[in-house]
Amino acid sequence: MATIRAILIHPADDVAVVTEEAPEGAIVNIQSPNGSMNLVARQPIPTGHKIAVRDTSCGGPVRKYGEKIGLAIRDIRTGDHVHLHNLASDRVKA
Repeated sequence: MATIRAILIHPADDVAVVTEEAPEGAIVNIQSPNGSMNLVARQPIPTGHKIAVRDTSCGGPVRKYGEKIGLAIRDIRTGDHVHLHNLASDRVKA
């Protein structure tokens, strides 16, 4: 299986964006302003979606672009697919 690339946009981000589909168990190489690291995708992650680069507890903030994009609605582990099933925006008010 080939290594999948992902981009960490800001050093404070909790998530990186995969540049191609990452199957469960794939090695994901995260490129960041501070270098690179590898981690394992814990679930399949579609192209353009987010992968957690660190653990975040339920209720904790999730950052992308150096900004908070929402709150974890369940515990998120490093390598998890981060999307609507475990992240809620706190920017949109009904």
